[in-house]
Amino acid sequence: MAPLAPGPLITITHGVLRVTIAPQAGGRIAQIQHDGVDHLVGYGERTAAMIAWGSYPMVPWAGRIRRGRFEFRGHQYQLPLNLDAHAIHGVAFALPWSVQKHETSVVELSLTLPEDQRWPFGGTAYQRIVAGDGWLEMTLSVRAGQVPMPVVVGWHPWFRKPERFYFYPSRIYPRDEEGIATLPLAEPPPGPWDDCFINHDTVTLQLAGQRLRLSSDCLHWVIYDATSFATCIEPQSGPPDSFNLEPNVIPPGATFQKKFLIEWQ
Repeated sequence: MAPLAPGPLITITHGVLRVTIAPQAGGRIAQIQHDGVDHLVGYGERTAAMIAWGSYPMVPWAGRIRRGRFEFRGHQYQLPLNLDAHAIHGVAFALPWSVQKHETSVVELSLTLPEDQRWPFGGTAYQRIVAGDGWLEMTLSVRAGQVPMPVVVGWHPWFRKPERFYFYPSRIYPRDEEGIATLPLAEPPPGPWDDCFINHDTVTLQLAGQRLRLSSDCLHWVIYDATSFATCIEPQSGPPDSFNLEPNVIPPGATFQKKFLIEWQ
């Protein structure tokens, strides 16, 4: 996947928490620093590929759509393929976002979703990122345009490899020979993983003497921990290939919203 440089950066802070945002690089968080410790894999540390650094929003779908194809209300759609034979992680992480508000501890971003072959339904995406006393809260929402639309939202943080990682999912979506999530759900196997799980509990990371507790109102969590330098922990509102497996639809003008919280213990 092509490189995507950070472009101009903006920062929000609260006490020892410093969060750097790259609006032009998919509205992503470029770095989360707490008490001098960087928690994300930064641009160019391992790769410049747009898919593999920082923490970016996944909108209006998360994970792979199998071969970029899905049916919606009697029509067949073909999305552009951006990872091998599949369409992955939506369109927002590769587009510039507009800064609507920037204060000391708060930033708000917006993105008019394309209404073309990349995403035929239009709509608008919003982010609100707030730094607090030992916590970082991210809100991601999508408002439909003039037509109903399927939607999945989520976050894709590339955390630096933790010393310990506590995760207790209840079920897993098994992957088939194409690496795509399938049904029915099954018992989670031992890691390493590149899989989607049903998870009702908080997730805890331990890195450089700091403990991070991750929680979300999303029940679907994708874990990618097969690399030696990073662990991706991705709360999202539906599984990969959701438009084919478990479509979630919002009507014209409606808003769909989810939250992701990181707390330092």
